[in-house]
Amino acid sequence: MTTTTAEERTAICDAVGSLMRDKSSEAAVRATMETAQGYDPALWSQLVETGIVGLIIDSAHGGTGLGPVELELVMEETGAALLCSPLISSGVLAAGLLGASGDSAAQARLLPGIAAGTTIATVAMTGDSGTWTPDGVTVEARPADDGSLLNGVASYVTHGQIADRLLVVARTESGLGLFEVTADAAGLTRTALPSFDRTLRLARLTFADTPARQVGTMGWPAVQNALDLALVALAGEQAGGARRIFDMTIEYIRTRIQFGRPIGGFQALKHMAADLLIEVESSTSAARHAAEQLAENSNRAEEAVSLAAFACAEAYAKVAATAIQMHGGIAFTWEHPAHLYLRRARAYAQLFGAPALYRERYLTQLGA
Repeated sequence: MTTTTAEERTAICDAVGSLMRDKSSEAAVRATMETAQGYDPALWSQLVETGIVGLIIDSAHGGTGLGPVELELVMEETGAALLCSPLISSGVLAAGLLGASGDSAAQARLLPGIAAGTTIATVAMTGDSGTWTPDGVTVEARPADDGSLLNGVASYVTHGQIADRLLVVARTESGLGLFEVTADAAGLTRTALPSFDRTLRLARLTFADTPARQVGTMGWPAVQNALDLALVALAGEQAGGARRIFDMTIEYIRTRIQFGRPIGGFQALKHMAADLLIEVESSTSAARHAAEQLAENSNRAEEAVSLAAFACAEAYAKVAATAIQMHGGIAFTWEHPAHLYLRRARAYAQLFGAPALYRERYLTQLGA
C-alpha cells in the first residue's frame, strides 16, 4: 500500500515534469539518442538528486522507499518526454530483482550504488527467442572453486553495453538462479543490437566460463515479481507517451487551416480524435490500476499487470500511428517529433514480451 498522500504524489509528478521540460526537450532527446552511452549523465545526476533513480529502493540503502503507485506516475512523466536513460534497467528492474532476491548482503553491496546513480545495473533474463519466460533462459551456471561460471547467451538486455553490474538469470542443477557479473569479467562479450527506437539501447551478452557470484537462492517467481514491477513502469511510460502525442495531435488539428477552417472541425478527424482519447484514458486507467494492485499485494495483481502490459502497449502504438496520419498535412518527416513517439511505441510493445504473451497470460489468469 502506498504511504504518500495525493498531494505528495502530485508534487513528485510536478517536480519530474518540470525537470523533463527543462532537460528532456525534443532537441535534448535527439542529441542524447545519438551519443554512445544513450543517456545524459548530467540529467541522470539530477534524477538521482530528486530521488527518482532510487524511488523503489528502501531508505536503508539510500533510496526514497516508495512503491509502484508513485513509480507509475513518475514514469508517465518520463514517457511523455521520451526520456533517454537507464531508469527502468537500473532503478526498476535491477533494483526490483535485488529486492526480491532476499539476499541482504547483495542488497547492501549493490543497492546504495544504484540509488546514488554511481552504479548502473541491468538484468539479463532471456535468450535470442526473447520470450521473457522461464523457457527462454539460455544461460547456464555451474559451480566453480570461488563461485560460479556462466556459459550461454542473453539477449535484448536493456543498457547492457553500459551497465557496471549485470544480474543474470541462469539455469543451475537445482533450477533457475540469479548471478552477479561485473562489466569487466573474463569471458563476457557485449554486442550492441539494432533498435527501431534510437532512444533505446539493447545488447546481446555472450558468456564463456564467465566468473559470477550467486545472489540469493531465488527461482522464477522472484524474477516474475521484478518483471511485473518493470511492466508497471513500462505501462506508465506508454500511457504518458500516448497522452503526449495525443495532446500534440489535438493542438495540431486545432491550428491547421484547410479550406478556410481548422481541420479539427471535419467529422472524420473528430471521430479519430474521439477514438484516440478512449485509448489514452483506458491505458492510463490500466497502468494506474496495475500499480495500485501491485502496491496492495492483491491477489488480482498479476491479472492487472498482464492487462496493463498488453493494453498500454497496443494503445500507445495505435495512438502514435494514427497521430502520424492526422498530421498528414506536414507528412512524415524526420524533423517532426511524431515519429519519435511511434518508434518508442513500437519498440516498447516488444521490450519485455509481446502483447500476445500478456493477453494469453491474462486470459489464463481469468480462467484460474
